[in-house]
Amino acid sequence: MHVLTLTGSDAPSLAAGLGGFRLILHVLAATIWVGGQFTVLGLLPTVRTFGVDAPKKVARAFGRLLWPAYALLVVTGFWNIAALTVKDASSAWKTVLMIKITVVVITGVAVFLHQRSTSKRGLAIWGTIGAVASVAALCLGVFLAG
Repeated sequence: MHVLTLTGSDAPSLAAGLGGFRLILHVLAATIWVGGQFTVLGLLPTVRTFGVDAPKKVARAFGRLLWPAYALLVVTGFWNIAALTVKDASSAWKTVLMIKITVVVITGVAVFLHQRSTSKRGLAIWGTIGAVASVAALCLGVFLAG
């Protein structure tokens, strides 16, 4: 029986494993946060046929997934930054990072206000801002990842 042993530079490092785990968590949370918003939007016409209160019930249920995903995005986002040598990054990269952090905050605030809106106009405005900012944050993250 042959046993594979890896030593030296061939051996996987714990840091690489944690980095992969961190990235998986971040991408999974982004999938729920961004993809979930568009999934609910696509289902909304059908959900409305289930009754007047159905959209609110679905939104509350989705919120139970949405906000933990947002929290995980924030935590793993700062974990990503901490794992990098940001001081050695270009000024352009640092600028994109600051823009992304700002957009992530705007996203959270907009979705929060969307959930608290009582008018159709407020729902539409804050929902649109939240969705557009979510996609922008996703795109900025891809640019940062290189």
